[in-house]
Amino acid sequence: MKKMTRETSMSTKYDPQQVEAGRYEKWLEQDVFKPSANQDAKPYSIVIPPPNVTGKLHLGHAWDTTLQDMLIRQKRMQGFDTLWLPGMDHAGIATQAKVEARLAEKGISRYDLGREKFIKTVWDWKGEYADIIHQQWKKLGLSLDYSRERFTLDEGLSKAVRKVFVALYKKGLIYRGKYIINWDPKARTALSDIEVIHKDIKGAFYHVKYPFADDTIFNGKNYIEIATTRPETMMGDVAVAVHPSDKRYKELIGKTLVLPLQGRHIPIIADEYVDPEFGTGMVKITPAHDPNDFGVGNRHHLEQINTMNEDATMNENAGKYEGLDRFEARKAIVKDLEDEGWMLRIEPIVHSVGHSERTGVQVEARLSTQWFVKMKPLAQTALKNQKTAQKVNFVPERFENTFTQWMDNVHDWVISRQLWWGHQIPAWYHKKTGEIYVGEKAPADIENWEQDTDVLDTWFSSALWPFSTMGWPNEDAPDFKRYFPTNTLVTGYDIIFFWVSRMIFQSLEFTKKRPFEHVLIHGLIRDEQGRKMSKSLGNGIDPMDVIGKYGADALRWFLSTGSTPGQDVRFSYTKMDAAWNFINKIWNASRFVIMNLSESTKAQLPEGKQWQLSDKWIISRLNQTVADVTRLFENFEFGEAGRALYNFIWNDFCDWYIEMAKEDLNGDDEAVKANTQNILCYVLDQTLRLLHPIMPFVTEKIWLEMPHEGTSLVTAKYPVADSKYENSTAEKQMENLIELIKAVRNSRVEANAPMSSAIDIFIKTKNDETKKIFETNTDYIERFCHSKKLEIGSDVAAPHLAITSVITGAEVFLPLADLVDLDEEIIRLQKEAAKLNSEVARAEKKLSNERFVANAPTEVVEKERQKLVDYKAKSASTNERIKQIKNK
Repeated sequence: MKKMTRETSMSTKYDPQQVEAGRYEKWLEQDVFKPSANQDAKPYSIVIPPPNVTGKLHLGHAWDTTLQDMLIRQKRMQGFDTLWLPGMDHAGIATQAKVEARLAEKGISRYDLGREKFIKTVWDWKGEYADIIHQQWKKLGLSLDYSRERFTLDEGLSKAVRKVFVALYKKGLIYRGKYIINWDPKARTALSDIEVIHKDIKGAFYHVKYPFADDTIFNGKNYIEIATTRPETMMGDVAVAVHPSDKRYKELIGKTLVLPLQGRHIPIIADEYVDPEFGTGMVKITPAHDPNDFGVGNRHHLEQINTMNEDATMNENAGKYEGLDRFEARKAIVKDLEDEGWMLRIEPIVHSVGHSERTGVQVEARLSTQWFVKMKPLAQTALKNQKTAQKVNFVPERFENTFTQWMDNVHDWVISRQLWWGHQIPAWYHKKTGEIYVGEKAPADIENWEQDTDVLDTWFSSALWPFSTMGWPNEDAPDFKRYFPTNTLVTGYDIIFFWVSRMIFQSLEFTKKRPFEHVLIHGLIRDEQGRKMSKSLGNGIDPMDVIGKYGADALRWFLSTGSTPGQDVRFSYTKMDAAWNFINKIWNASRFVIMNLSESTKAQLPEGKQWQLSDKWIISRLNQTVADVTRLFENFEFGEAGRALYNFIWNDFCDWYIEMAKEDLNGDDEAVKANTQNILCYVLDQTLRLLHPIMPFVTEKIWLEMPHEGTSLVTAKYPVADSKYENSTAEKQMENLIELIKAVRNSRVEANAPMSSAIDIFIKTKNDETKKIFETNTDYIERFCHSKKLEIGSDVAAPHLAITSVITGAEVFLPLADLVDLDEEIIRLQKEAAKLNSEVARAEKKLSNERFVANAPTEVVEKERQKLVDYKAKSASTNERIKQIKNK
């Protein structure tokens, strides 16, 4: 009597919304995302790159966090004590700009509210968007330990920030000084160099007469010619400089000029900064508005005249132009220069101009008192560490060059920001004496002191993220002792300068350890045309919309398998359709398997002596896939891991093994049937475990329908490759069988002979091994090829009117007399022979390459040699068959 099959609640069609609904809440209820209680387990930790609380997560965040989740889920299943620590970044200037924009819509500025109320408003914004981000993390299925969630402005991180600031100050690595910095006139704050984006815009060289103050005549003129792109800064000019070795102007050094429109006298000086080959070789010096001029001014003890206010309007030093916006002032000054005869000519140009990354406005070079980090010593420590065994390993390796080049050429880091939202600088100024006090706590007599109103650059606190989130500066904190340094950081190549570099040098300075062992660098997500996604192009994609249509698993599959490390990926709905179709294939195959299991079936392999060829083959293929996917995950080659999984699931398991298993499931031999059910169950179970880190929702849903131990696939054991399941003989034999079936099917298609009609099949084998394989598996051949008459043997004669296929170890003849045109058959075989000859030439060229033979793994070289033998044999058989047809 046949055993009853297992029931399933799986719907007839994959529905991602039904599959994913409520699953995340169950995981949270089961506490499966927290670290292991097994303290003997090896720790593995990742800290999430904290998203800014400026808005919703985009596809780039989805990609970044999916890769992290895959790593942490696999390590958790492999028995590691895993911690994936979540958190968010206060994102100083970016968040403040967003909140100010919202207030501006109501006609309110931060100054109307005052600092305290404004900061409360920003905290409200943070709460609003933190909730949104939490919901998005949930939708993506991220296995985060929320009990350890941190925020870059929480008290623990604030304590770490203060300690670092004070320690660097006392060490002389933080200093306060008056320097030219990048200034954002909209946000009214300093910017670091890497917060400035350079854009090509239309501008002009304004060629202006600077007359001599006395009766000097030079080259027949009583003036010199100065070219500038920024006439609005002329009121801050304090000198004109030439190169000291420039013979053309040697006699002019020490002469005095009159500043046009203002009448102030300025000297001609000599400084090596000037490039004699550029333009006229004479440049105006404006120390308060240009970083290079600032250096010249300091060397020559020149006055520093700042002509602009914080909002880039002209100040009292600009004379009659006071109050004008900088660009309006430019127009007015140009007009006056023309009206008064000082303008020689205006030359249109396109030049690169710095813009604020956050507000988009043109940045001003502005003389300002700011706080700086002295970078050279810190950079040297980081570079030195990269030459040790404790280096940070960049994946791909080429990005280490990006890191080292920046560190080699690093400038001092301006860390003060004229904002209200952020870590207020722990420095106080005495109200009477002006003395500076820097400390982790306020001075005892606080009534006599005023704290610096500036806040720290966002990246100052996020640079401490890997260790400050673990409880540092308390070095006895349990998480710090167990999970730091972290194992892997996943991030985009666009913030190597901003964040990765700073985490490395701060971690080495304060913990004497690297912050992470590996940093996996991915690219950017672009649209189908390869363009960067942006609001201006209107080509942005909301990941939640994609999940709403295709499900989180399909999005995760696309993101994880669509690119190699370091490369950009192009989003397309065609690829999303393919991802959904793949999951639907898995769903339907799984549903079939589950419905054909008996109540006594277990996800365990039966005794090997009961295995048929197809059983040995699928177990060997599964074992190889486990080995490949595990190795590729270790190397962060997720695209290749995805291809290995796809090929195994779609081709080996679904298209071949399940189809072959139907013979046994529908047969009368109960022992064979039970054997097949157990193998089907085992292979599906192991496959779901392999897939789970990438597709957590659908794999859990299917797995819970199967016989299993445990309550969740999240904590189930990850498959491990075992050499005892390697079976190259079974794989080779099965490949022969599959090649035969494919050849017959392809010939049917070419001859327009439908599978529903039985045909005669003649197989001429070249060796006893191939003959035995085909004879042992005639059931499969008859079923998959629908044969009426089947002959197998070394002495099988080729029918005259037959379609011929040459396969490994055999020739296959289909005598479709009414359908065969011999001339067309000869042409077809000649094309096949040409393809085979091409493969022979390719393989011979590869094997003649000494570097390939010497450096490639032995098994790869041997496989190439076997291919060459096979191609040559097939080529010979094909050419022989062509002769036979021609001679008949």
